[in-house]
Amino acid sequence: MTKRTINKGLDIAEKSFKKMSIQVSLNGLSFCIADTVSHKVILSKNKVFSEELNPMALLEELKELFTSTGVKDEQFDEVVAIHKNNLFGLVPKPLFKEDELANYLKFNTKILATDTLAFDELENLDIVNVYVPYMNVNNYIYELFGEFTYMHNGSVLIQSLLDNYSNQKEPICFVQVGVQQMDVIILRQKSLVLYNNFTYTTKEDFAYYLLFVLEQLELDPASIQVKFFGSIDEDDEIFQLCYSYIQNLSIFVPLSPNHLDLDDPESSTIDFTVINSL
Repeated sequence: MTKRTINKGLDIAEKSFKKMSIQVSLNGLSFCIADTVSHKVILSKNKVFSEELNPMALLEELKELFTSTGVKDEQFDEVVAIHKNNLFGLVPKPLFKEDELANYLKFNTKILATDTLAFDELENLDIVNVYVPYMNVNNYIYELFGEFTYMHNGSVLIQSLLDNYSNQKEPICFVQVGVQQMDVIILRQKSLVLYNNFTYTTKEDFAYYLLFVLEQLELDPASIQVKFFGSIDEDDEIFQLCYSYIQNLSIFVPLSPNHLDLDDPESSTIDFTVINSL
């Protein structure tokens, strides 16, 4: 996956042997720090907001989190920022032009004339993910750590799932469950059928969006494999409601990246996109 990098142009002689991945959204924050020598996670934190924030309030929350954990005074060899929002659009690579970014988003996303747009190229897919990053967050991370990489969470989801879970002939539906957000990814034989993000309030909203996607793609809820992961378990009301409509529904536990030692039980709570960006 081609990533966007902000380069401060500084040559730091001393390596810290630490890498940090952080995901920012208007509903919460999640970050993880790994030791690149021992390949162990040395710190991870999640923060869920009681209500959806605006980008300015999000930045204040990030500053407070970095201060309270001491992260802002740390040095990292690599920092990755993941922007999680529904301000994106997938474009076939043959049709993609870098000077047309706004045109790819203006019909299904609210964008402002002052918004900075970015894109991720997905490897081996001929797909480009065009999106709106939170530039105030990018600027703050740049001020603290210098050079860093940023991307959209959808890019990480698609690439990671395709690389590891797309060998089946029949389509398979993955749903990452977050706080009032759900990401739906449908794969078939190493190909992406669909990726979309929905904002939901009730369990009925959640079930409606999922069943609507399956209906539009003419996928039978009685047969298709649907795997939930993220902030959900089998006792959750969302799972119980969806299970009454979808016969082959299960909780999915993603494999850990091969280069990380995740023996610590708390590692299982780290967000999928955060851990797969390390």
